Amino acid sequence: MQMKLELVPLPVSDVDRSIAFYTEQLGFTKDVDVQPADGIRVVQLTPPGSGCSIGFGTGLDVYRGEPGSARGLHLVVEDVAEAREELLRQGVAVGEVRDFGGGVKGADFADPDGNSFELQEMAWRRGDTY
Repeated sequence: MQMKLELVPLPVSDVDRSIAFYTEQLGFTKDVDVQPADGIRVVQLTPPGSGCSIGFGTGLDVYRGEPGSARGLHLVVEDVAEAREELLRQGVAVGEVRDFGGGVKGADFADPDGNSFELQEMAWRRGDTY
């Protein structure tokens, strides 16, 4: 049996503010933004090159939760220092690059609600030795 993780719901307090952050500052593609019924809004966005999307909205149980309670979602990048610099230019507050050892480096940031992310570089995915 094959299983693919393709959507991670995020609890957010302001859907439009979150759309702006993820599309304008992070460069995610807005795949879906629909209101299929009164009080229900479904938004899905995908990071460039990813097979997994994030989703948020209103009126459905899957979106209930404390805004900012998602922790440590990893966005794997080719070069964490370069990705960090690009996000800093886009106005995202990204922490310093840390070396976790074993060829893994990372830098963290959060969305406007405090949901946290880690940019992660893994040298062996590029074929580099560490």
